[in-house]
Amino acid sequence: MKIHDTSLRAILFAGASAAAMLSAPQALAQDAGLDTIIVTTQKREENQQEIPISVETLSAERFANIQAAGDDILALAARVPSLYAESSNGRLAPRFYIRGLGNVDFDVAASQPVSIVIDDVVQENVVLKSAPLFDIEQVEVSRGPQGTLFGRNTPAGVVKFVTAKPTQELSYQAQVAYGTFNTVTFQGGIGGPLIEDLLAVRFSTLVQRRDDWIDNAFTGEDNALGGFKEGAARVQLLFTPTETMSFLLNVHGRNYDGTSARFRANIIGPGNSDINSNFDRDTVIYDGGNNNPQDATGIGGSLKFDWDLGPVVLTSITGYEDATSASLGDIDGGAFTAGGPVPGPIPFPSETRDAIDALEQFTQEVRLASDIDGPLGWQVGFYYFDTEFDVSTVGPGFPPLTTLRHANDSWALFGQVSYDLTDRFNLTGGIRYTEDERSLDALVLPPLVTVNSTMVEDDDFSWDVSGLYRLSDGLNVYARVARGFRGPTIQGRDIAFAAFSGAVDPQTVATSETILSYEAGVKTEFMDNRARLNATGYYYTVDDQQFSIIGGASNSNQVVNADEGIGWGFEVDAEALLTDNFYVAAGFSYNNTEINDPNLATAPCGSGLCTVLDPLNGLSQALVDGNPFPNAPDLTFNIFAEYTMPHGDKGEFFVNTDWAVQGETIFTLYESAEFRSNGNTEGGARAGYRSADGGFEAAFFARNILDAENLKGGIDFNNLTGFVNEPRIVGFQVSISN
Repeated sequence: MKIHDTSLRAILFAGASAAAMLSAPQALAQDAGLDTIIVTTQKREENQQEIPISVETLSAERFANIQAAGDDILALAARVPSLYAESSNGRLAPRFYIRGLGNVDFDVAASQPVSIVIDDVVQENVVLKSAPLFDIEQVEVSRGPQGTLFGRNTPAGVVKFVTAKPTQELSYQAQVAYGTFNTVTFQGGIGGPLIEDLLAVRFSTLVQRRDDWIDNAFTGEDNALGGFKEGAARVQLLFTPTETMSFLLNVHGRNYDGTSARFRANIIGPGNSDINSNFDRDTVIYDGGNNNPQDATGIGGSLKFDWDLGPVVLTSITGYEDATSASLGDIDGGAFTAGGPVPGPIPFPSETRDAIDALEQFTQEVRLASDIDGPLGWQVGFYYFDTEFDVSTVGPGFPPLTTLRHANDSWALFGQVSYDLTDRFNLTGGIRYTEDERSLDALVLPPLVTVNSTMVEDDDFSWDVSGLYRLSDGLNVYARVARGFRGPTIQGRDIAFAAFSGAVDPQTVATSETILSYEAGVKTEFMDNRARLNATGYYYTVDDQQFSIIGGASNSNQVVNADEGIGWGFEVDAEALLTDNFYVAAGFSYNNTEINDPNLATAPCGSGLCTVLDPLNGLSQALVDGNPFPNAPDLTFNIFAEYTMPHGDKGEFFVNTDWAVQGETIFTLYESAEFRSNGNTEGGARAGYRSADGGFEAAFFARNILDAENLKGGIDFNNLTGFVNEPRIVGFQVSISN
């Protein structure tokens, strides 16, 4: 295993910082050791240590802490081993990767192999995946194919968010933070009974904002972009007419206005991936894009019905989402002046607008599950998914407005059986049959040009078989084999660029990809339940893997199938309450991925400014056989540590730190000296006081405490454009709860 020097230094630095600043989070039961972690990865409440799946969680406290500086869902990147996230479209189109498997497609209609589930409802489109997260109870990351219970488009895994629910007792939590650039975050929830033992409610809300802080040197505007405003709310009603029946209604909405990704021309290299002297975090030079605005609105709801019939429980989950979004960007990241383009060479100006209109998603799941003690457990179910939305795009130069109407219908039947063969050995197996259909209708205006409709469909089986053996109390081993698939994809992105590129039929179609994954692991608890260590090794192959070919002078974006993709590696999650005042948690993953297709080729950077490291074919295209998957870090490392100092019986002072390391990451299908990261590190710290019961906490905080300038991605068709992470935010935070 090759560890780059920058990543190694980052790991050593993070470890040294953890040794210096340590503490114990509120979620710990210090008298009894570590708390038992309950997860719903198999759609029932189970002990994380007793299921044959590689799953890791983030508590509400940990998740809220990393969001204190106004961060969104992308803050999860590298916070859980094998999990990575990024975006080239600001806060509205996150892309997720687990064990290296993801999708770099920047189109807002792109499918992904990582599913985001919020309160049991899948969020399929990238705009829905960007939903603001608040009043969260727990984050669960299930690694590896989850197709049996969660369906297609989960071959890499599932990230599941569980929000706080109504209860029959008054409960509340709130957190307010203020920091650099007038960054404000307020999130909280309050709930309790409306009618005792019959009706309970919970109200939750989020407000995030930051002032514009980046100057536009071309227009002479100070503080022209970089800010955002996000408002969101959720109301949940829990109706329990009998002891065996419940209805949970969830209604939520959001309104967002902010800045899309800030592209910066020629800040990379050339000849290396270092951020050069052209980069100034506080300044851009934009002659287009109107300072890169973006906005989104959304409203949705769900109704969950549970009925305990004695030997079985009937569950129905109905979900509906409605959303719109729009983004405008100066994609070339620079400007043309009388003296020529700045900064550095820019072949042509590029401004792009994308908008999603009338996005509607409807989902329905019905399942029966056993509810009796004994060696046998089972569940069966039916699932339906339907979505439709319009994507309007204006590409670079002067192409026409393009509107693409996407539709996707899918249904599935699934079942799972679990049986205790002995009091130590459990065997679990499941299967799912899915039918999936996608269609695309295209209209280009003006002049009126109709592009023929395209429709693709497929059906497939997902399955998994696993076994877990309890070697002793606190020591379990398991093995799992799973098959999953991602449905077929239609990519109409290049229709918007047809006038620019001269393409005649820019639509492309990718057939379904399937994955076969093998993994084995160990789950341990020791030191009288004061320490926990879980480790998993895995190997998978992906047949007909879907890739996005992005780049070339036309900035084309098409989907293709590679013959095969291969991935292998391991992940380790550990935590320990070393003393009553000293807690540390850490995670590490190594992910090795490889494209196996000797004929797969892509156009390298259209500007000709990058240094291509791959061999070229006769068409001057880069041959990518043997390359790692794009945006697949070869390693991730994270650590959290906290030290507390008791203050009598009233409370305690604390100091904590957290660090995340991302290893070598290639941004494109082809390898170049420029479009890559050789290792990124970000850290945070908090110091403050909390009451003995954990009901009050006040702390100073810093996110990206070293103000690291980390290259997060690039755009290769025009120049050596890059975009970077968020700056350091320092502030003060107060939390209350009961």
